[in-house]
Amino acid sequence: MRDLKLREIDERAFLRRLGPMLDVYAAAMAPPREQLPGRHTIMERHAAHPGFRAFVVERRGALPVLAGGVHGFAYGFRGAPGQWWHDVVYRALADRGGPDHAESWLEDAFEVAELHVHPDAQGRGFGRALLNALCEGRPQRTVVLSTLERRPDTPARTLYRSVGMVDLLTDFEFPGGGPRYAVMGGTLPLAPYPAPSTSE
Repeated sequence: MRDLKLREIDERAFLRRLGPMLDVYAAAMAPPREQLPGRHTIMERHAAHPGFRAFVVERRGALPVLAGGVHGFAYGFRGAPGQWWHDVVYRALADRGGPDHAESWLEDAFEVAELHVHPDAQGRGFGRALLNALCEGRPQRTVVLSTLERRPDTPARTLYRSVGMVDLLTDFEFPGGGPRYAVMGGTLPLAPYPAPSTSE
C-alpha cells in the first residue's frame, strides 16, 4: 500500500473511474448488488452538479479503469434547490427547526455526496485526508453530509465530529425506505489535520 497517492480529478477523470469507485463503495458499504446500477447512475449525474469536486486514493501509475487501482474516493458539489438530497433534508430540517434553521445550514452549503475507503486501506488516515482535501478552499459557508446511523461512534461519525461537525438529523429515513441515517453539518473551513503516511 506504500504506492497509494491522493489526487484531485476532474469530471472526465471521475467518470472514467466510476467502475473502480463502485467497487470501493461496494466493499465499504456492502449494499445489495442490485442497487449498484442505480448508484452508478446517481454518481454519473452528480458529476454535472455545480461546484463539483472529487479526489481519489489510487495506486501510482495505475490505469483509471484498472480493477484495484482505486482504494478510496470522495466527491461533492454545491447543494442547491432542485437536488433530491438537498430538498429532502431541507424539508426535514424545516419541519424540526423552522425555515431559518434549514436555511442556515443549506442556503450556502457544500454537500459531501460520497466518501469511502476500501477496507484494505482503512485505518491509515485516508478518510481524513479525503475530507480535508475535498473541503479545503471551498467558498461555501457550511458542509453537510449523511452517514449511516448504525451507532454514534462509528469511524465515520467519529471522523466527522473530530472536525467540528454536529448531528442535524438522527435516525432519519430517506424516502423509499432503507437504512437509517444521520445528517451532519459543520462550518467551513474545517480544522486542518495531517495527511496520511504512504511509506508504511
